[in-house]
Amino acid sequence: MPDSSKKIDVDLIHRMEYELKKTKEAVPVILAKAPGRIHFLGGHCSPYVNIFLSAAIDRYVQVAVSPRQDNSLRYYAADLGERKRSTISNLKYRREDRWSNYFKTAIYVFMEQGFPVKGLSFTISGNIPRQIGLSSSSAIEVAAATALKGLFNTKITDIELASRLAQAHLLIFGKNPELADYITGICAKKDQFLLIDEADQSIKRFKSPFLRCKIILIDSGVSRFGGNGELAARKGELKSALKTLSKTRIGINFRALAETELRELMGNLSEEKRRRTLHVIQEIRRIPEAGNCLANEDLHGFAREIFHSHESLRDLYELSCPEIDWLVKRALETEGVYGSRMTGNGFGSCTYSIVKNEALNEYKSKIDDYERIFGFHPSIYEVKLASGSQILKKGGK
Repeated sequence: MPDSSKKIDVDLIHRMEYELKKTKEAVPVILAKAPGRIHFLGGHCSPYVNIFLSAAIDRYVQVAVSPRQDNSLRYYAADLGERKRSTISNLKYRREDRWSNYFKTAIYVFMEQGFPVKGLSFTISGNIPRQIGLSSSSAIEVAAATALKGLFNTKITDIELASRLAQAHLLIFGKNPELADYITGICAKKDQFLLIDEADQSIKRFKSPFLRCKIILIDSGVSRFGGNGELAARKGELKSALKTLSKTRIGINFRALAETELRELMGNLSEEKRRRTLHVIQEIRRIPEAGNCLANEDLHGFAREIFHSHESLRDLYELSCPEIDWLVKRALETEGVYGSRMTGNGFGSCTYSIVKNEALNEYKSKIDDYERIFGFHPSIYEVKLASGSQILKKGGK
């Protein structure tokens, strides 16, 4: 796959400079980028687990920012040819602002810190596939925040920036985001997996043992209509299960439950809640075990943990669908595939598979029949583990 990130960066600078030609003064342009990410494990149990095995990928959002002489906020999506605007005094979510709402999260962070935020012009471009669970929205927030960090020349730490972005997102959107999205987008390193614990905001890093492999993402093309409601129902069942279990033991939580204790308490739960709870408990144990496999370069052990996680999502959490299961099964039938699993919010989205370079053609041939069987055209992306956000250009006209 050709790397088009440099072309996109240059093009974005040119577009921003074109936008600024209307002004008479030379103003600085800060250009930053932030990556998409994959949650390899742990991405479906928030807020009851809050540990993730994640990595950034080499698909990016690029954001250019420049100060204005007024108090207007201007946003231009170069890929869409769309413009939006708002003001500093009206920094709140508006449905009609769509993608530009994510900039407000980043702006709010620096306003709250007392920086002289006045008018700003933003231009955005990117190549992160959208709506398949790669966190393109938080990448906008991270890229914008990284650009503003460069504009104001502040020394805010990476973890503090991630935490403040999460708080600002809750304020603007009224929904709790996953802190791990921001931590991954900011703190990731090339060819590294991150084991992120949101409880104490700690990070354990593991060098990837898959340097002779490709990570293949397959967008199933399945519509997720109604999926958000089902996902909310799963989380509601977990909340109810935890409430039932807490009647037996005060202060109980899923992370504190041992398997032997869980079996003793299982009779208090309905069959449906029992399955959801089992998935959470097993996922909690899989994540550090997968980390151990990475540390010991146990590729087959890692693949086993990944597949067991998908089985659990399919059978216990019931978040998968026939199309996704078919893609995972085809991957596991290919020698040289080190794990395959669904990612994204479920009921569609996509799969990731870690495939040895020499097995890539055979793997792709396995999915040739997908469209004929299911009627959906799959989109295939090859990605690498990448570094977190960074400033690409600072200063100038």
